[in-house]
Amino acid sequence: MLKESMPRMERHQFCSVLLILILLTLVSLTLTGWAWTIPDCIIADSLLFPNLSYYIPFCTSAPGLHLLASCSNVKNLNQTLKRVPRNTEVLCLQGMVPTLPAKAFIRFHSLQLLRLQLSTTSVTSRTFQGLDQLQYLFFDHHAPCCLSLFLSPNCFESLRSLSSLSFQGYCLTYSQSIYLPTSLRHLTLRNSCLTKFQDLQRLFPDLLLSTSSTPNTKPGAPFLETLDLSYNLQLKQAGVRDLYGLTLHSLILDGTPLRALDLTDSGLLHLHFLSLVGTEIEKVPASLTGYSELRALDLGKNQIQNILENGEIPGYKALEFLSLHDNHLQTLPTRFLHTLPQLQKLNLSMNKLGPILELPEGLFSTNLKVLDLSHNQLCDVPHGAFSLLSQLQELWLSGNNISSLSNESLQGLRQLRTLDLSWNQIKVLKPGWLSHLPALTTLNLLGTYLECILGIQLQGPKMLRHLQLGSFPMLDIYPPWPPTLLSLEIQAESCIQFMIHSGQPFLFLENLTLETSILLLKPDNITIHFPSLRRLTLRGYSFTFSTSQLQRFFPQQLPLLEHFFIWCENSYAVDLYLFGMPRLRVLELGYLNFFYESSTMKLEMLLKEVPQLQVLALSHLNLRNLSVSSFKSLQDLKLLLFNSERALEMNSNLQEFIPQMPQYVYFSDVTFTCQCEASWLESWATRAPNTFVYGLEKSICIANASDYSKTLLFSFLATNCPHGTEFWGFLTSFILLLLLIILPLISCPKWSWLHHLWTLFHTCWWKLCGHRLRGQFNYDVFISYCEEDQAWVLEELVPVLEKAPPEGEGLRLCLPARDFGIGNDRMESMIASMGKSRATLCVLTGQALASPWCNLELRLATYHLVARPGTTRLLLLFLEPLDRQRLHSYHRLSRWLQKEDYFDLSQGKVEWNSFCEQLKRRLSKAGQERD
Repeated sequence: MLKESMPRMERHQFCSVLLILILLTLVSLTLTGWAWTIPDCIIADSLLFPNLSYYIPFCTSAPGLHLLASCSNVKNLNQTLKRVPRNTEVLCLQGMVPTLPAKAFIRFHSLQLLRLQLSTTSVTSRTFQGLDQLQYLFFDHHAPCCLSLFLSPNCFESLRSLSSLSFQGYCLTYSQSIYLPTSLRHLTLRNSCLTKFQDLQRLFPDLLLSTSSTPNTKPGAPFLETLDLSYNLQLKQAGVRDLYGLTLHSLILDGTPLRALDLTDSGLLHLHFLSLVGTEIEKVPASLTGYSELRALDLGKNQIQNILENGEIPGYKALEFLSLHDNHLQTLPTRFLHTLPQLQKLNLSMNKLGPILELPEGLFSTNLKVLDLSHNQLCDVPHGAFSLLSQLQELWLSGNNISSLSNESLQGLRQLRTLDLSWNQIKVLKPGWLSHLPALTTLNLLGTYLECILGIQLQGPKMLRHLQLGSFPMLDIYPPWPPTLLSLEIQAESCIQFMIHSGQPFLFLENLTLETSILLLKPDNITIHFPSLRRLTLRGYSFTFSTSQLQRFFPQQLPLLEHFFIWCENSYAVDLYLFGMPRLRVLELGYLNFFYESSTMKLEMLLKEVPQLQVLALSHLNLRNLSVSSFKSLQDLKLLLFNSERALEMNSNLQEFIPQMPQYVYFSDVTFTCQCEASWLESWATRAPNTFVYGLEKSICIANASDYSKTLLFSFLATNCPHGTEFWGFLTSFILLLLLIILPLISCPKWSWLHHLWTLFHTCWWKLCGHRLRGQFNYDVFISYCEEDQAWVLEELVPVLEKAPPEGEGLRLCLPARDFGIGNDRMESMIASMGKSRATLCVLTGQALASPWCNLELRLATYHLVARPGTTRLLLLFLEPLDRQRLHSYHRLSRWLQKEDYFDLSQGKVEWNSFCEQLKRRLSKAGQERD
């Protein structure tokens, strides 16, 4: 009977142990649930709310891309990227990641823009593998001096769709023969350490043709449109034939010491656009020999005072665009511009051409379409000043001192479509001043001193669609207004008053912006209709604001309104209701102080009229209290933003709203009250499966109005608030069940099962957490090397040792350049890291023996070898022949080291594959000995 009962008893014990493990697994899964909240990361969808960057700063995107992820303080790249959505289209990373590992972004097959501000110093050949859709790649480093960056020759080979590649603040000194994809169109090397154009031949040899006289037409060579070398302060001269064979559309040399004449013998072919902004040149360069097809030239922010200095007449027969903005021009010689028969765009802004505009006859080409004379101290525009510019389509006169315009001032501009007169001292508009502009579609009169706008003053243009009116004092507006308007913006410092005699509608107006302190409508019984309005912006009110006043301007229905923005710095606001807006999709509210009391009730009443709302942004509203009743009617809400709220209380009943929480919830500069009723926020923010939550992990809470302690919200909840009753109920039930299983086992006379249970538990725990809990060691190998050998270590040695099995050993390496904390003392970090490593591998060359740090690391490793025998291992790797007597404590090392602890790769004595296998075997053996 005893023999038969033993197997039954063992089976019972095994089932009990298995049940315990299952329960422990369920608990671990419950406590480590997946969450959307990512520390120091922002996830956003620009299609929902393009204006989000106004509240929460994140990196810029590109047209057509909408799903963005922006992460800062990145130290562990893999850990950060695990939480970023796989379908991200724009990814921006800022932090400290010296080496980009292989297949770092393999999960992001939809990625099209990647911006890296990681102080990266090395990129492997397979870093960008899998990014078939990537179009934009930026390496940015904003420190005062350049950072060295090593690029593997084939690191961009897999980027078949790459269109734009940029390096800013990096030196590619240690890189050469970099392959560029044939799809590349824009290449940028800004603020780098280029000294001559010949460096491009070393970096990107496939950009240039061979140095022979016969052009190389090999298929597959990249066709570059734009080359940006701006702000390379050491790029002073272009050598003969340095750019031979390079065909460009645009060459940007802003902020460099180069001159246009330096390009004459460089060999550059077919240049269409040349930018020399901020190069301190003092005269317009003569025509560039060999660039007869040059179509655009930008000479802005220079020291040009006289275009025809020394009587030279530059000639660019094909030039279509010329910019001389922000120079010191005082006159325009007739002969110069007369030699530009194809000129279409001319920028002369920020010069000193005033006070009276004088345009001599024959000065401009008859093909001129865009003329910018902004900020030129102009006081008057004489009669017929532009009469000879019959093809002009855009005229910019912003920021001058023009006080009035007559109908003769703009005579002859029958093709003009855009007229900008903003920020002038215009006080009066004479009747008929637009009579000569029948094609005008855009008129800007912001920042003027007009007190009255009569509809008759805007007569003349037949299709005026975009109108901007502004005055520093008050502005009265009289009908009739142009019937074809699509957008209207009106600004006045004190008051805007509509003087209407009958209810004239804006039939086609789609975008309306009103910014003032007081908005009036006279007579009182008149209303205005906006049947086509899609976007409404109201900003800057201070009068008593009520629904009745709003209804007078926007009566009954706004059937097509999609975006409503209202910021009202109003201390006496009464109420606000959103009525007749069935298509409202985006609502932005700011500074509406009537929320100060009974905020929950007022917010609920406000939102119940817009059930189709998808985006809600609340800023500076003094909400104080939020409950589920405020949002229960918003079934389609996708984005919720709280900005600059103080002492905000989140009621516990908001937990009922969690199943229908929007996809994105942002808290920007929000201060909460320190109360345990908000204890549910942390578990929700870290475990919400369908909602991305941003800003709570850095939010603070205050106990009262005089509390300035800036206590972190989550810290307060963890310290002062107990867990919820649901958690304690689950924990109590689990403990009781565990006791019911353990007590019968304890009564068993055979106690050996405890040892097996502990062994089984320890094994499972090792499998779950073994990669992080390896005894007292945090690293497998500490690698010591000098800066001169860094490229070989990062490109050849590290990938083999860190690569996951079966291709590699999967060892955890400690590299000083990568794993030492920023700002930490290097000596302390070195001692601590070597003490927490199973083995130390010293890469020895002549440069390493001459390095003080390498010698110090070798001494310290020798000390650990002698002082802690059996717990550490020292391995020596020779990359070149060395006299062993030069090693520190050679006789001591020869006594303590074994033959297999030496590896010699000098003069090809050991094949690379054999060396890798031998090294991995020795490291594995060392690990087994220490365990």
